[in-house]
Amino acid sequence: MIPRLKISYEKEIVAKLMQKLSVKNKHEVPKIDKIILNMGLGEDASDSKKLKACAEDMSLIAGQKPVITKFKKSISNFKTRKGSNAGVKVTLRSYKMYEFIDRLINIALPRIKDFRGLSSKGVDSSYNYSFGIKEHIVFPEVNFDKVDKIRGLDVTIVTTSKSRDATIELLKELNFPINQKQN
Repeated sequence: MIPRLKISYEKEIVAKLMQKLSVKNKHEVPKIDKIILNMGLGEDASDSKKLKACAEDMSLIAGQKPVITKFKKSISNFKTRKGSNAGVKVTLRSYKMYEFIDRLINIALPRIKDFRGLSSKGVDSSYNYSFGIKEHIVFPEVNFDKVDKIRGLDVTIVTTSKSRDATIELLKELNFPINQKQN
C-alpha cells in the first residue's frame, strides 16, 4: 500500500513547489532522497545489554533493523578505541521513509515537551536538513516502561535540493513545523 504522504507529494506538493520555486520541469522539484536516524551511545556502547536495548528501540522507531556503528579512530580524550561500538543507525528509503515522516510530523513532534518548532538553521552545505530529538520516547512505538535510559536521536533528511530556500519550502509543504524566527 502506498503511503498517504507519497500520494500527497506526487499529486499536490510537486505542483505547489513548481509554482513557488518557478520551476518548469517536475523533475527539477526537490524531493526527499533518504532519512538517516542515528543514536550515539557514548560510554554505554561497550555494554552489550544496553547496545541491544538501543538497537531494539531503534528498530521499533524505524521499522527496520539498525546497523551498529564503529569508531574509525582511537581518540584518547574521548576514551574511544578503533573498531569498538559507537552507536546504532538506520537509513530509510522509499515507502518506509514516507511512513516515518508521517509519524514524525503528526505524532512524535507534537509530543515533545515545550516544542516551539524546528529551527530553519538546520540546513547544511549540501542542502540536507538535520535536527535532534532529545528523548527517543516521544515515538509511541517505544514502550516507556521497558526503557532503561532516555536517549537522544539525530535525524538527517537528505534532499535533492539545489538551494537552502528550496529545502525549507519542501519541508514546509510536507507540514514540518519550521520556525522562521532567527535566534
